[in-house]
Amino acid sequence: MKKILAFTLTCIITTNYLFAQQPSDAETQKWMAYMTPGEEHKMMKAAEGEWKAKTKMWMDPTQPPMESESKVKCEMILGGRYLSQEFNGSMMGMPFNGMGIIGYDNAAKKYVGTWIDNMGTGVFYQEGNMKSNNTLEMVGMMVDPMTGKDMKVKTIYTFMDDKTEKMEMYNVVDGKEIKAMEMIMTKM
Repeated sequence: MKKILAFTLTCIITTNYLFAQQPSDAETQKWMAYMTPGEEHKMMKAAEGEWKAKTKMWMDPTQPPMESESKVKCEMILGGRYLSQEFNGSMMGMPFNGMGIIGYDNAAKKYVGTWIDNMGTGVFYQEGNMKSNNTLEMVGMMVDPMTGKDMKVKTIYTFMDDKTEKMEMYNVVDGKEIKAMEMIMTKM
């Protein structure tokens, strides 16, 4: 009982101390800059809307790709800070549902993204930067379900025009990039 009382008292004292600390003006300005959407977020907003996606996927680079189609809904969330992407379609003859979140981290000065779908149970994380006015290159790690080991993945987003985007994904094996997927998205 004394341990519980001591722990509770420590929590109360710590909480009171933290609430008593007031951030300086400089700290407040840094936090405001961190949380305020900027030009990169405005660029992502252009993707809002309904899209049609045609996907080619290579399980074996020596074989023809599997092709599928899906519909994509993109919208800015959390006050224009992140682009949410929701995919619905089919892949490998099965229903396919996936969700991506892309943002721009003002403090780290880079784009960040996550991906989840019903074809696995992991979360794919990637980060990167614009390589030109119309090309975003991101790199991340995911678990290869065939080996159970981490695998480096490179994703290139090309913004071809206001209504067309291309996404290419490469698995990096022994330093060599092997094309695994290509998706052409057309705004409806």
